[in-house]
Amino acid sequence: MLTATAPSHASAAPPRSVLDDREWLLDCHCASPVVELLRGQGWDVISDPYANVHCSSPDQRVYVGFLPETDEAARGELWHIQVKEVDGKVAWRQAFGSNVPAQAVAGFLAALIAFPHRSCPCS
Repeated sequence: MLTATAPSHASAAPPRSVLDDREWLLDCHCASPVVELLRGQGWDVISDPYANVHCSSPDQRVYVGFLPETDEAARGELWHIQVKEVDGKVAWRQAFGSNVPAQAVAGFLAALIAFPHRSCPCS
């Protein structure tokens, strides 16, 4: 049932938000934040002669590629992430474009690394 409530009166100046001074991730497009994170987790990291960086998880089931010198990058896909099942079949993939800051990609990967076991509250 809907009920009527008294109209709220907004204050003249809303309280200052902590987010007001925040500098949102907008401009880091190098591989360093991701490479540093993954190396720190024991991943293999290989750079090729074309400035591409290839990273593999210790169990070889997750691949992360920073691929600025590929046809995919020319189409807007700079980062490639691929996760495999135990049997080697690709479970899922994710690509991020050159407009996505490397720190955001590192955050995505940090979340992936933080949950090493399959668990979903809805299954």
